[in-house]
Amino acid sequence: MRHFITLFDLTREELLHLLAMAERLKRQQGRGKRRRELAGKVVALIFEKPSLRTRVSFESAVAQLGGATIFLSGPEVGLGTREAIPDCARTLSQFCDAVILRTFAHSTVETFAEHASVPVINGLTDTHHPCQAISDLFTMQEQFGELRGRTVVFVGDGNNVARSLAVGCGMLGMRFVLAAPKGYGFEPDYSNLLRQRFPEGSFELNGSPTEAVRHADVIYTDVWTSMGQEAEKDTRCQAFRGFQVNRELLEHAPDHAVVMHCLPAHRGEEITSEVLDGQRSIAFQQAGNRLHAQKALLDWLLNQSHRSLRR
Repeated sequence: MRHFITLFDLTREELLHLLAMAERLKRQQGRGKRRRELAGKVVALIFEKPSLRTRVSFESAVAQLGGATIFLSGPEVGLGTREAIPDCARTLSQFCDAVILRTFAHSTVETFAEHASVPVINGLTDTHHPCQAISDLFTMQEQFGELRGRTVVFVGDGNNVARSLAVGCGMLGMRFVLAAPKGYGFEPDYSNLLRQRFPEGSFELNGSPTEAVRHADVIYTDVWTSMGQEAEKDTRCQAFRGFQVNRELLEHAPDHAVVMHCLPAHRGEEITSEVLDGQRSIAFQQAGNRLHAQKALLDWLLNQSHRSLRR
């Protein structure tokens, strides 16, 4: 039995396995084929934070694989307030075959997983968003094929999405550049961890977006103010002036570079509508791929499908 709490939980071979599974599942769905790998299984979703893509993609993934879901809002469950986290984990493990958590504190997911006897999936915490990273890498693979040697430039805050994406890039031999203003990059301990785990990887911090994107294959951005940071909005908007992904920034990038955004987007802040809706944007292909990547993850975790891809 495995949990999926951060991308560090996977080996490179397992990540490649999941990307191949996602590709195959998407291809099969395009031909009108639906697998029933989760028939008879029940997956619980406990969300402390609002969600569109994560909730709907997971619920759709389970349904399309033949399973059922139960959605519970954070206040309804009261993790750590109404009921102790270990008690919730032990109880739900007797009712469900897996639990997906979307929480503020990363420690909530870690504690839950420690006491659960079914797979636990991190659907987002303040410090990691590994499901988003798998889907992003799958989307890049669709765009470029072989990913080794490609450069991803993340323009904006060194947030949970950037942290998880950096791990995936390190695993696959990609160059990761964080173009962030001073004070908004990765913590030194996290940067050191990345370099220790992936000594052959390339991780850079660049405070100049125009310089950072000069050799980019992917230009990625996210909101400047994440959930729970609303009180910092004015300060953050001031700090991130000059870090908008717009037409002028793309003029400094190679012609083949594509633009990604995990959504939701604050149009006119971190990205312009002209770019988000433009020909170089693959943000909505990226959003759609959450379904296929999460199908692969669910199948792999719930059925322990560490088996050959050729069946």
